[in-house]
Amino acid sequence: MAGTDCLPHSTILSGKGVSAAMEDHDGDTQGNSNQPIGKPPRDVSAMRHCTSSTLLAESEADIAIIGFQTPTEEKSEFSPIFRSGSCSEKGPKQYMEDEFICVDILQEHVALGTNLPSLGAFYGVFDGHGGTDAASFTRKNILKFITADSNFPSSVKKAIKCAFVKADHALADASALDRSSGTTALIALIMGRTMLIANVGDSRAVLGKRGRAIELSKDHKPNCTSERLRIEKLGGVIYDGYLNGQLSVARALGDWHIKGSKGSKSPLSSEPELEEIVLTEDDEYLILGCDGLWDVMSSQCAVTMVRKELMQHNDPARSAKALVTEALQRNSCDNLTVLVVCFSSDPPPKIVIPVSHKRRSISAEGLDHLKGFLNER
Repeated sequence: MAGTDCLPHSTILSGKGVSAAMEDHDGDTQGNSNQPIGKPPRDVSAMRHCTSSTLLAESEADIAIIGFQTPTEEKSEFSPIFRSGSCSEKGPKQYMEDEFICVDILQEHVALGTNLPSLGAFYGVFDGHGGTDAASFTRKNILKFITADSNFPSSVKKAIKCAFVKADHALADASALDRSSGTTALIALIMGRTMLIANVGDSRAVLGKRGRAIELSKDHKPNCTSERLRIEKLGGVIYDGYLNGQLSVARALGDWHIKGSKGSKSPLSSEPELEEIVLTEDDEYLILGCDGLWDVMSSQCAVTMVRKELMQHNDPARSAKALVTEALQRNSCDNLTVLVVCFSSDPPPKIVIPVSHKRRSISAEGLDHLKGFLNER
């Protein structure tokens, strides 16, 4: 598809796996300050439903759960295998401002001598605005900032939080980058069976758990109650769904024309929210997508669609492309970037619902009531 970037990343972790290259589709060019800065699209979260796709035959009655914690007593012998695929499409917008990264073998992207306790992987989606400077810089540097932090790998959560601060401050200090450029940042860092999701902005991470959608991140929209209270406490205002009438997100990296000076408390936060889970055999795949997907599709709809795709061809790249194609058919008005990360080399198994063999009976009195009711009609 013209203007579409759909790539598979199918490295199996065996300690000697094939190299999975870090994506760099725009080369090393970071300057994009000549692009016009357009106002981001309105929040159309009310459109998040699943109605039009003929591909979805399964029920979507299950409701996504935010912050799902996997029980610690799950099977400890499970060892995930990481395979990923991506699809990125400019969509109806004039410019492509999304960036992403897929690393199926973390060991190949950390400094020599780093004592990693287990095999791992790293994935990220960065939805830029006001040009691509912030998104491109973050994609190229965020993993390096994490693994080079003094807290890594002994305290990964601290390392991630420090890395987000460092990336945000670097965007303020870099004279070659546009200070008015900003980006959301959604990453997944997996080490062994432990997966950490860190999010700033309105991209979303959704886990496919035996066909159920488990939301592992929260959309940072200005109208969200917790975000609105934080914004107003720090002197910010929300106008028509926009923070200070300018941004449709409540958290972002960059945007220093709004944040002011480093060290000051800004209504626009760069602090990530973290979610940690332990992967089990029931956890089949992870979907990372920018808001262009979730504006027109529910989390459960995406999980159902990806599961159906994987059962047919077991290709995460084709599954990611199917989501992007469907979102475009639903008239998404934004750039679209989707990553699908599988945790097994096998396709998802067919879910068999056991048939109940219980015999049901009705009392004589109940039968008389039923006969009387039918005779009256």
